[in-house]
Amino acid sequence: MTVPTTEAPLNDLELYRVTDAMRLLKLSRTVIYQQLRAGRLRSVHEGRARRIPPSAIRDYIALLEREAQAA
Repeated sequence: MTVPTTEAPLNDLELYRVTDAMRLLKLSRTVIYQQLRAGRLRSVHEGRARRIPPSAIRDYIALLEREAQAA
């Protein structure tokens, strides 16, 4: 059994740490937390840890694309 690393593609992990989302989206920690607070990027809590599902990352990218088309 192999353990997924932070270098895994989007579909290989079930939940991402904020640092994983930072790497995938090429955004700073501050921006990730701003987007989470604004509700533009969804997350779940696993114990005390905040995790971001792959679907939330895909939804966020789709939101950015829609905003870019509307501009």
